[in-house]
Amino acid sequence: MSTSAIPPSDVSPPSLPPPLPPPSLPPEARANPIVTFGKMVKFSHTIFALPFALAAAALAARGVGLPLQRLAAIVVAMAGARTTAMGFNRIVDRRYDAKNPRTANREIPRGAVSLSAAWALTLASAVVFLGAAAYLGPLCLALAPVALVFLYGYSLTKRFTALCHLALGLAIASGPAGAWIAVRGSFGLVPGLLMLAVGTWIGGFDVLYALADRDFDRSMGLHSIPARLGVPGALAVSGALHVVTLAALAALAPLAGLGIFYVAGVVIVAALLTWEHAILKPSDLSRLNMAFFNLNGYVSVAFLAAVVADVVLRH
Repeated sequence: MSTSAIPPSDVSPPSLPPPLPPPSLPPEARANPIVTFGKMVKFSHTIFALPFALAAAALAARGVGLPLQRLAAIVVAMAGARTTAMGFNRIVDRRYDAKNPRTANREIPRGAVSLSAAWALTLASAVVFLGAAAYLGPLCLALAPVALVFLYGYSLTKRFTALCHLALGLAIASGPAGAWIAVRGSFGLVPGLLMLAVGTWIGGFDVLYALADRDFDRSMGLHSIPARLGVPGALAVSGALHVVTLAALAALAPLAGLGIFYVAGVVIVAALLTWEHAILKPSDLSRLNMAFFNLNGYVSVAFLAAVVADVVLRH
C-alpha cells in the first residue's frame, strides 16, 4: 500500500503496519497463470494452423494408417512449435508493443508476464516440440531445428523487409509439411502444394492484419506491405495471395485423388475468402477484426472437415 494514498495525519508508525512490497505480477497472473500465458501466445489462434496440419496428416495416412498416439504427437508438436514461436515473438517485440497503443496492453508490456517467465515458456515449448519431433522419427527430428529457424526468424523480418508476411506464411506452412513427413517419412508434390496454399493464405491475411499498424510501423521504421503500399496496395496484394491459395487447393484435388467432398470444401473456402475481401474497403476497415479472426477460423475448419469427409467417406 502506498503512503501517498494516506492522509498525512494518519501516517503514524506506531498505529500502521509497514507497507507491503508491491507484487511482482498483477493479481490476474498470480490467480491463473495458465490463462495469462495462453493469452500471451494467443493460444486460441491455433485454430488457424492446426487444422491444415491435421488435414495433411489425414491425406498422408491414406493406405498407411495413423495410430492415435502418432496423431497425438503431431498435435503436441504443432502446439509446442506455435507456442515457442509466439513466445519468442512477444519477447523480441516487447519494446515495440509497449509503444503501440494497439498492443500496449499485451501481457509483457503491462507486466502480467515477466520477461524471465516468457523465456521459460518459450524454451520449454521448444523442448516439447523437439521431443515430439524425436518421437515422430529421425527425419522429423533432423528437420525440427530448421523449422525453429523459420519460426523464430519471421519475428525479426519486419525490421528489414516488407516481405515479412511471406516469412510468416512459410513458417506456418512448415506445419502441414511436418505432419505429412511424420506420417509418410518423405516429402512430395502433394504436401508441397499444401504448403503453398497455407503459406499464401497465412501471408495474405497477415497483410490484412498489418493494416491496423501501418502508421505505427512507418513511424518506427518497421516494414510491412501496408506500410510500403498503403491500404489499396495491401488489399490488392492480399487478394492476389489468396488467389494463389485457391489455385493451389484446386490443383490438389486431381493430384491427390480427392473428390466431391473436398471440392465442396474448396468452394466454401473460396466463398469465405471472397467475403473476407468484400467486407474490407480502402475507405472502411471497420470490419477488419471480423475478416481476420472469424472468417479465417472458418476457412481452416471448413478445409479440415472437407478433407476428413473425403478421406473417410470415399476411401
